[in-house]
Amino acid sequence: MSKQTLLFGLLIFAISLCHAQESWPRKLEGKDLGKFSIYEPQLEKLQGNILSGRAAISLSQKSSADPLFGAIWFKAEMETDRTTRMAELKKLEVTDIRLPELKDSAEIEKIISYLESEIPKWKLRRTLDDIATELENEDQGVAENLKNEPPVILYAKKQSVLVFIDGQPKLEQDQKLKMPRVVNSVFLILQYPKDKHFYLRGSASWYMSDSITTGWTPVKKLPKDLLEIDKQIKQQSPDQTDTVSSTPPAVIVTTSPAELIQTKGEASFAPIDSTNLLYVSNSDDDLFMHAGSSTFYVLLSGRWYSSSSLNGPWAFVQGAKLPADFAKIPRGSKKDAILSSVPGTDEAHDAVIDAQLPQTAKVERSKATCTVKYDGDPAFDKIEGTMLYIAKNSSSTVIKASDGYYCVENGVWFISPNANGPWKVSDSRPKDVEKIPASSPAYNIKYVYIYETTPQYVYVGYTPGYMGCYVAGPVVVYGTGYYYYPWYGVYYYPRPVTYGFSMHYNPYTGWHLGFHYSSGFFSFHVWVGGHPGYWGPPMYRPPYYHPYHGGMYGHNGPVYVNRNVNININHTKNIYTNRAGVSTRDIQRNNPGNSTAPRTNNLVSDRQGNVYKQNQNGSLQQRNNGSWSPTQGPSTNEANRQIQNQQRGQQRNQNFDQSHKKEQVNAGRPSTNQAGRTRK
Repeated sequence: MSKQTLLFGLLIFAISLCHAQESWPRKLEGKDLGKFSIYEPQLEKLQGNILSGRAAISLSQKSSADPLFGAIWFKAEMETDRTTRMAELKKLEVTDIRLPELKDSAEIEKIISYLESEIPKWKLRRTLDDIATELENEDQGVAENLKNEPPVILYAKKQSVLVFIDGQPKLEQDQKLKMPRVVNSVFLILQYPKDKHFYLRGSASWYMSDSITTGWTPVKKLPKDLLEIDKQIKQQSPDQTDTVSSTPPAVIVTTSPAELIQTKGEASFAPIDSTNLLYVSNSDDDLFMHAGSSTFYVLLSGRWYSSSSLNGPWAFVQGAKLPADFAKIPRGSKKDAILSSVPGTDEAHDAVIDAQLPQTAKVERSKATCTVKYDGDPAFDKIEGTMLYIAKNSSSTVIKASDGYYCVENGVWFISPNANGPWKVSDSRPKDVEKIPASSPAYNIKYVYIYETTPQYVYVGYTPGYMGCYVAGPVVVYGTGYYYYPWYGVYYYPRPVTYGFSMHYNPYTGWHLGFHYSSGFFSFHVWVGGHPGYWGPPMYRPPYYHPYHGGMYGHNGPVYVNRNVNININHTKNIYTNRAGVSTRDIQRNNPGNSTAPRTNNLVSDRQGNVYKQNQNGSLQQRNNGSWSPTQGPSTNEANRQIQNQQRGQQRNQNFDQSHKKEQVNAGRPSTNQAGRTRK
């Protein structure tokens, strides 16, 4: 047995305890072998599902007055659960070692024997927040040629909701509802045959108009037939029943990509400490004014736009050209949630890394199935810049390639010699998949991967890009910015959208629909019409976002975020859940709220294997020739950064656990949000 085997065992032990309830470093005593101190591993790189890094270790022996110190390098496969934000590391391999003070090979053999008896007892886990804060390879997975031109940006001074219709309204007879319905909208819009008026359901309130696009007013008395439909919806979707508001929101209809920003009356401003920024205090949108230039800024789907007036016109602002004051917004303040969209901040770094962390699964070839339907005979369009074609008359993403037909369904690749199947789990992706441009509605399938195959299983995963979260340089954004024309035939098949739904980023749970829609406008109608769901497949409706009224990154943790209002994905952010033939690890966190105890973790190593110790006053010492000595220079900066990253990761873990505890508290009983919406 070798030194590598010994250090492999030490590494397994170290990583398994990264989320244990005990503080760092973790102690281990091997009888007469000595006392081990295992320090928190430091991660370096992520490629696909392969994670690599290093760890510092020390060993105290009776034969030596001082501990022996060293560092190891490793790589491992990740299995992940993005719902619990946990990763389990498999097939660890030590790629390099440095342990200059350990000379006795016979002593190493004894230590190896002891560790081999302990290794089977260890669970190898790491939180995604620890991984995100420590990794540094921000240039991986960057989306190219995204579109950033501003959508139509509308401003309202009273409570309003934006009703998005995907192009000109398309009325079709709904056989179940027995009346014409606008099929190309997520909102339920009906034409009542008896009076020819149009009716819009907002769950708590119905609206009526003579025109689909204008003139909507609340209905005082609903016709009997519509009352019956309303009753049916409430019975079949009781968790989307709203209390009636005394002042129903105004309705604004758009037939093209647009965003709505609003204030409660004339805009009011409040200062942000330590900056020249003012934020609009009577709005739940991310609206700011830079006092020095009197310029307004708004954050939409992760993109910044500026204007001299809230009424526009608005222009795209590259993150690097934002006023420096945005990066100075204090953590813990009311608007610190936008720091993840400000280049150069730790929060933006963490978001970029998080967008590269996959959700993994194991697919059983004999059980996993795929169903593809076309509106008529299969019809394909060429994907620009590739030798691939995409089916234009299917709700599934079907790709025609030189070696057959591929389909990505719910994060799994399938293949068939024919466009109509039969389909089987694929071992590979089509050759040109990496060349698919952002202008294609198939762009998101680039982010569905095949990692490993066996005769029985295919190991797969997807990163948040599959769900519309893309790395745009130093930040993440939602959607490609392109408008994709839907399919109209006997059926209507929508395509992914970027704007229209007030997407907000949450560092712990990803993207969420804006508060404008938490008053019930997305209710049960997606099922009433018999369609597969407006947002799928493969795009799924994110959960609702509640406006932040406290710091997201401060020590108090994030405010409550509702993660449970989804369609098509069984109330989880893992789309592999409950699929036949697909299994995904449910990696539980250890006692949320207590699993991230303070760590006395004052030992780190740099990329060259040098070991550093942080003193109580914050200064660093380096281990050289069996002793500690003060040190300065670039390597010291790296060590300090590693310690800060670990502390930031611990804070993120605590914030996530607090959020999770709030969800548990609310489980099983109604909770009311600020819009007056009662959920069961």
